[in-house]
Amino acid sequence: MSAPASRRLAATIAALAVAALALWALLPRPAGEVQIEFTGPVMGTSYTVKVVSPPAKLGEAELKRRVEEALHAVNSLMSTYDPDSELSRFNRYQGTDWFAVSDQTRTVVAAALEIGTLSGGAFDVTVGPLVNLWGFGPDGPANGVPPAAALAQARERVGHAKLAQRREPPALRKIRADVYVDLSAIAKGFAVDLAANSLETAGVANYLLEVGGEMRARGHNAAGGPWRVAVEKPLVGERSVQRVLELRDTAVATSGDYRNYFLADGTRFSHTIDPRSGYPVSHDLASVTVLHESAMRADALATALLVMGPEDGLEFARRADLAALLIVRSGDAFEERTTPRLKRLVNS
Repeated sequence: MSAPASRRLAATIAALAVAALALWALLPRPAGEVQIEFTGPVMGTSYTVKVVSPPAKLGEAELKRRVEEALHAVNSLMSTYDPDSELSRFNRYQGTDWFAVSDQTRTVVAAALEIGTLSGGAFDVTVGPLVNLWGFGPDGPANGVPPAAALAQARERVGHAKLAQRREPPALRKIRADVYVDLSAIAKGFAVDLAANSLETAGVANYLLEVGGEMRARGHNAAGGPWRVAVEKPLVGERSVQRVLELRDTAVATSGDYRNYFLADGTRFSHTIDPRSGYPVSHDLASVTVLHESAMRADALATALLVMGPEDGLEFARRADLAALLIVRSGDAFEERTTPRLKRLVNS
């Protein structure tokens, strides 16, 4: 097996960043109400915030402080790239007793375990050993396809039933001492929610907050209309618009398989690992976008649907009454598949 071609289109991502920045705000700021806009680096990616008509006492510096405080707090708790984070310390712990954690980390793990069960294991935050083995984690790039024996050994450590959480006092517990947790497919969404909540508690009623492509919107834009965002066409090497969504009081997250990958012997291996098989996904579902009141849940559900594939993912989304847009490869073109809930939201 030859070494993978150096064709990763996203550099090794830090902390909570996922591969595809598949959503972005559309168009320059329209004339109308006063809008404050600021951006900055965070979690190995970047964030952007637009606030319309903020309370008089809140200037850009205070708004930025609130947002960055929330984002950095999540990173310090849940990054697998930071050896001093709470999650990294839990991963190093080689015991099966309860391990005390913050309520924030417990909340994210609890949601992850719930979605893991609902998805039949398609979403699984214990997938970390496989992510690392395939070269998409903090250990850095892999040298080709992992040996079958190594994959089998890593799979023994994977399974959401091997992880437990309790509410009071907040703690996590490994069923196997070598369980390793990777929250990168859910914690960034939680960070968006936490930062958004920090704005709302300060009295901000109209904003669009985006972190590495995951967004939460409230109220209206500077022109008094809904926030307009673009869903990216899942193409390698270019950025173009597949669909425009109008958002009010909702969050949106996208997962895609087309930006972070490697090639080995002419085969493309995506960063999206199916925890059930141990291999990167290989179906024709290129991108999934989910709208939900919670960015954390939208983040995790988009990943779960992407792992499931075009048929099973769409069926699951319909049964769960999710607002989801699936973009499927069809030869040299793309086919959109949407759920009834998304159609109701888009057409309302």
